Amino acid sequence: MKSIAKAIYFTYQWLIAGPIFVAVTFLTAIVTAIGSLTGNKDFWGYYPPHYWARFTCAIFLMRIKVSGRENIDPATSYVFVANHQGAYDIWSIYGFLNHNFKWLMKKELEKIFMVGWACKCAGHVFVDDSSVAGIKETIAEAEQTLKHGMSLVIFPEGSRSWDGKMIPFKRGAFMLAGEFRLPVVPVTIDGSFKAMPRFTYNMRPCTIKLTIHKPIYPGEKGFNTKQLMAQCRENISSALPSEIRDTDMA
Repeated sequence: MKSIAKAIYFTYQWLIAGPIFVAVTFLTAIVTAIGSLTGNKDFWGYYPPHYWARFTCAIFLMRIKVSGRENIDPATSYVFVANHQGAYDIWSIYGFLNHNFKWLMKKELEKIFMVGWACKCAGHVFVDDSSVAGIKETIAEAEQTLKHGMSLVIFPEGSRSWDGKMIPFKRGAFMLAGEFRLPVVPVTIDGSFKAMPRFTYNMRPCTIKLTIHKPIYPGEKGFNTKQLMAQCRENISSALPSEIRDTDMA
């Protein structure tokens, strides 16, 4: 029975849901870009992609469960840091965090057809860590975004997991968080690796859990980067299943 169900879903994914997803993605990119260029970037850069993400999860039969929304204030700016299990992390956060934000994303994502253009128009921040000048430019761009009361979302691992477990965090994300002196909110995502692992485009309908932890507030002198990185990792890992949790917490 399982093999039959897999075959049915495989056919549904590629012949029905997939083409609809591609069409809706391009439409969302166009609406986001044009809306952002002619109006309010904070509105057009968030709401069309927000509903696109929810639609994506629905059409591919993914269930999203969220806990911890009570830990954040809709009127407060945060730096959200989340683990990166798979592609569905993006749709889970965009569709179900329910907090307006901008992505801090890898520079190479700017090259994705239509989507990169829309993200740039919407004011998302592309990280250029190829040089000191590039890092300074990233910080300046992010500061301009945060001046308007916007939040940021960062994947500190920098890339998706190969096996569902967290890979080492990069210091850069936490150094940026320290620069902004905003509360940092760790977010645990579990299930997106099962939904679509890094090494395949074939999906598996499942439940993805989004856990929003309590904010970590800066002290009078801001954050200690090393301590912040360790605390965020510990919080994120604590909500993962024992088999993929950090070894020292299992």
